[in-house]
Amino acid sequence: MSSDPATYARLREIAGQLPQIPGTGQVEIANGVIVMMISPVRRHELAVIRIGKQLNEQLDRTHPGFVAHAGADLEDIGLARLRRPDLMVFPESILEEDAAAVYPADVLLAVEIVSKSNPENDYEEKVRDYSAMGIPLYLIVDPRDGTGIVHSQPRYARRESFAFGDTVPVGPWRIDTSGLLTYGK
Repeated sequence: MSSDPATYARLREIAGQLPQIPGTGQVEIANGVIVMMISPVRRHELAVIRIGKQLNEQLDRTHPGFVAHAGADLEDIGLARLRRPDLMVFPESILEEDAAAVYPADVLLAVEIVSKSNPENDYEEKVRDYSAMGIPLYLIVDPRDGTGIVHSQPRYARRESFAFGDTVPVGPWRIDTSGLLTYGK
């Protein structure tokens, strides 16, 4: 799963120099390849907002000082992985640091909203990567068919499926999925 550190460092350097191309989103590095992500659609972003809002309302009670945040890179240098989860839960103080990415040891939950174009990435590669990184919880939300899965440690051996409309336990939190929308046809 890992590549040599010099190759990863070079890929990281190249990724940092790539120009912003209209219609593309963020960059990820996995399996020795730089991947440019397509910008997400509106319902994808709405799901991120609605889940993040619910988590942030609960974090003050369950994990003071933590935040559900979209827009941060997740880097595991040892695994040679740079990912960009749609949402992560980690200590807010991490954002005060002068580092390029959040490290997996600080993350309690990674959330991915499945894209129309590359669902295998969320269901296969990221399950493998986030588990190997030691992230305790991984929530997959799939607006293609209105379903999802909560993966939990150890090594994501436990998987709980749900359908939009369910209130889903995700570790110590509960996510009401009734406000999530499927993608239009």
